[in-house]
Amino acid sequence: MDQMEVWLTRMRVLHSSVELTGKKNRENRKISGSPSNLNRFALSNVLKNHINDRINSGAMALSWKLIFTSLCMPVLEELMCGIVGYIGNKNATPIILTGLKKLEYRGYDSAGIAVITNGHIEVRRDAGKLSNLEQLVASLPIVGKVGIGHTRWATHGEPSTRNAHPHLSSSGKVVVVHNGIVENFIELKEELVKKGVEFKSDTDTETIVQLIEMYMEDGQNLESAVRSTLERLKGAHGVVVMSTLERDKIVAARIGNAGGVVIGLGDGETFIASDIPAILDYTRSLIFLESRQMAVVTREGAEITTIEGEKIKPQVSAVAWDPVSAEKGEYRHFMQKEIHEQVRALTDTLAGRVDFKEGSIRLPQLNLTMEKAKSINKIIITACGTASHAGMVGRVLIERIARIPTSVEIASEFRYSNPIVDKNTVVLAISQSGETADTLAAMEEARNHGATTWSIVNVIGSQAMRISDGYISMQTGPEIGVASTKAFTAPLVDLYMLAVLLADLRGIITLEERKALVDDLRLVPELVGECLDREKEIEEVAAFLKDARDMLYLGRGINMPIAYEGALKLKEISYIHAEAYPAGEMKHGPIALIDEEMPVLAISIKDPWYEKMISQIEQAKARGGIVIAVATVGDKRVESLVDRILWVPETPWMLSPVVTVIPLQMLAYHIASLRGLDVDQPRNLAKSVTVE
Repeated sequence: MDQMEVWLTRMRVLHSSVELTGKKNRENRKISGSPSNLNRFALSNVLKNHINDRINSGAMALSWKLIFTSLCMPVLEELMCGIVGYIGNKNATPIILTGLKKLEYRGYDSAGIAVITNGHIEVRRDAGKLSNLEQLVASLPIVGKVGIGHTRWATHGEPSTRNAHPHLSSSGKVVVVHNGIVENFIELKEELVKKGVEFKSDTDTETIVQLIEMYMEDGQNLESAVRSTLERLKGAHGVVVMSTLERDKIVAARIGNAGGVVIGLGDGETFIASDIPAILDYTRSLIFLESRQMAVVTREGAEITTIEGEKIKPQVSAVAWDPVSAEKGEYRHFMQKEIHEQVRALTDTLAGRVDFKEGSIRLPQLNLTMEKAKSINKIIITACGTASHAGMVGRVLIERIARIPTSVEIASEFRYSNPIVDKNTVVLAISQSGETADTLAAMEEARNHGATTWSIVNVIGSQAMRISDGYISMQTGPEIGVASTKAFTAPLVDLYMLAVLLADLRGIITLEERKALVDDLRLVPELVGECLDREKEIEEVAAFLKDARDMLYLGRGINMPIAYEGALKLKEISYIHAEAYPAGEMKHGPIALIDEEMPVLAISIKDPWYEKMISQIEQAKARGGIVIAVATVGDKRVESLVDRILWVPETPWMLSPVVTVIPLQMLAYHIASLRGLDVDQPRNLAKSVTVE
């Protein structure tokens, strides 16, 4: 057995031991986190330690690199981090900390800040949530007018103070924060170690700052050194750098889809962030960096160039979001606030797009003409997580109303599927942030195959919006809670409007049919409001279910995706194992799980699948199951069959998912709240998944 085979065998044994250890620890309730995340983290870090030893000893063979790159990199945790930077005449520290607080949903296993003060860089870092860093800064204050900060979600190196960003160079004269994964960090680290560089962390990011310093020691200025470094990095990156050698600037860059880089323009001050809410308190004039663009940021503004050095005249966007809407207000959690904001969000979604008098739909940013509509022979909806569930509803709507063959593809799979698309195919991407790496890659794959790309996004100026041929803005305002709510219901209405518009332009529906479909939209905000008014009833059901270990969600037809979404919400924030199935599949396996300890939630409203759902409820009850139903108000038949009920108002069936999901969102929220969990920042999750 050669050395490669030996280490492959060791890796398999190690993976098995990690699986076993993770299982035992979870049984003893000593380790929190999902099995997959725990095992990936343990496996990648143990192997990383072996590899670091080999690098530091100078014995890093090609076979080792191949093992780590091909087998460990795919199981590293996804990266979701937040970046804030400031240069101006004010104290940078409180500005950066405030901005990081608004980005904490992007990653929160460690946080740090670096400020240039008295000619040198002061760094404060700590593991855990941002509050730990705030306490550290309160006890050891730092003051300066130029600074950068970061909240981290670990990919390389355990969550700890030494691995927290920002990372200093060996001399302490250069400092960096970074979103992304340096895919070739092993080779770069080996090169730097051979040159005598001593690494202070286990992160891939440290290779960036050490390379920049190396190039500056060779005579390059900061801007040039950053360019030289970026040209050597593989992968997608958002990088922000400053140096005591050039204290009047910060350099920021974006390569690929590792999250956004936003430049905010103020009066004698300039801001940098990975997402808009971090700097909305200070400016609404924003520049969004595209992939392979770099900004040299000063107090007076920003000079934008390509990574290669070509100057670019940037477009300055005005963003109208109200920063107050990013605060909790009267609610205990952002998620609760955002659930209750859905009446307003849906009203805003309809505003300016629906002419109830004429019975027509306007989606001008979609750039959809009658000729284009008639040429479409297939639509592929691509998305991840919650957005993919919205896409499943959209498939039903588009096929039923517009009669266009439509499929839904998970973006992380679609990007590698060599899709069968052509110029008459539309690939429609759905993404709240517009920065989801897998979704952006799927769009690029579609474009490369000649398809038209559309997007439904919440964040104006996001990458998905900018690279698509047409888009629909959700118009929900910022969504801070990690578990998406209003950015799920808004796309449902967007997809309904899209289906009606396509049918109209293709001549599929009559004027009377179109007006009837449009008129139904008038009901949506009020119906959602009626669901929200029943929150007290839902709290009682939550109290009944809060100690459950498992739950089964069932739905059919257009509400089958809502069963998926309800189960996802429950496991995301309450950590209760929940699975969803098309109700018709019950007898093909899942029915074996049903007993007196397995709650079953059935979506059984008065729609075309009503009788089928009644049958599924009866089957579950016959096997001793506890049944909770989402049912139409006043339905005595369902009420007589089930143990608990979540009432929803009668709704046109094609718009019913907008209504049926509301009690499921509130149920998950109140169960998690009653269990004493962090609803807005559930473990192992983050809002924007910005690398693969």
